[in-house]
Amino acid sequence: MHVTREELEQREDRELAAYAMRSSESRGRAFPGSEHPYRTAYQRDRDRIIHTTAFRRLQYKTQVFVYNEGDHYRNRLTHTIEVAQIGRTLARALSSNEDLSEAICLAHDLGHPPFGHTGEATLNQLMQEHGGYDHQKQTYRIITKLAHRYQSHPGLNLTYEVREGVVKHDTDYDVVDARDYNADERGTLECQLSNLADEIAYNTSDADDGLRAGILDPGDFLDLAISQRVLDSLAETPSSVDLTEPLDRYRFIRRLVGIEVSDAIRTTAARLNAARVQDLADLRSQAENMAAYSAEVAEENGELKRFLFDRFYRHFRVVRMAAKADRTVRALFGAFVEEPAQLPPEAQESINQRDGDVPRIVCDYIAGMTDRYAIAEYRRLFDTREPV
Repeated sequence: MHVTREELEQREDRELAAYAMRSSESRGRAFPGSEHPYRTAYQRDRDRIIHTTAFRRLQYKTQVFVYNEGDHYRNRLTHTIEVAQIGRTLARALSSNEDLSEAICLAHDLGHPPFGHTGEATLNQLMQEHGGYDHQKQTYRIITKLAHRYQSHPGLNLTYEVREGVVKHDTDYDVVDARDYNADERGTLECQLSNLADEIAYNTSDADDGLRAGILDPGDFLDLAISQRVLDSLAETPSSVDLTEPLDRYRFIRRLVGIEVSDAIRTTAARLNAARVQDLADLRSQAENMAAYSAEVAEENGELKRFLFDRFYRHFRVVRMAAKADRTVRALFGAFVEEPAQLPPEAQESINQRDGDVPRIVCDYIAGMTDRYAIAEYRRLFDTREPV
């Protein structure tokens, strides 16, 4: 026995909610091609993303800690996997298209440069006179232009809905520019759920990593309203939980993720019912996203984000890492722009093909680097003892 793509599409018709995006109803790809006999369009998109060089490089790109700070902290790849896991759970519980949600989640951070948001901010400053830099727009450039996987066209040739999910990825750290994707339309519910999955993943994992590193004070963290919610659900008190102990921390963070996910599912379902969303057209026409937290959890998440910003992202150890990253990116950019002949042959060829757009090509080159490759390039360029 085997299951064909047509049977998978029929299963979607039977099992998904009326507002869910069905792969058989996709608006298609920029470059049309034949369908796969055993995989739906969104399953193929997911697989194309996983097999890209940009996806593999996420393993050595910063989430908060640079890779050489330790093996057990999150990096961009582990963050992306956590986002995809949460996105699948949300989509499944709300009878949405799990494959579409997963594909958007897996793609959402492909455009991050080395050294996380510090690398992005530095590149954006350096590129101000040349269009700036934004990791979300870079993700779109990768999937539509920069990834070279096919002889017949640039990019990954993903479906409209995955590309739309990338450009409409709307969180505190993302800038939406959906002018080519019907900006007045809401994204699919799968797109909206990927936004929530990203927020849940980075808030909870940053809390976990901050506690593991000894940067966050456990007592102060347990004073937060969201932490009290977790303690209440565990029938514990601040004095009965020791977040310096791994098993206590694992249990606490696990419950925190569960509370966030469950609240998002309940609230989104209630909002869909209250708005009387009957189908995908109804969902797209709403004045605001349907996927959301309850007002109480949203407020508590805001407190958590402020706490992480003040106590974690601005901690002297993290600031030192950021300062080193800023100096490294600035030095690399300046050296390559001043003397493009130092770039590898592929980048030099791009300069010739694109009429000498040196700053953007240098930016693309640096943005594609992992943390460790950027550090190695810095040494090769500036340390006379280092082989070139």
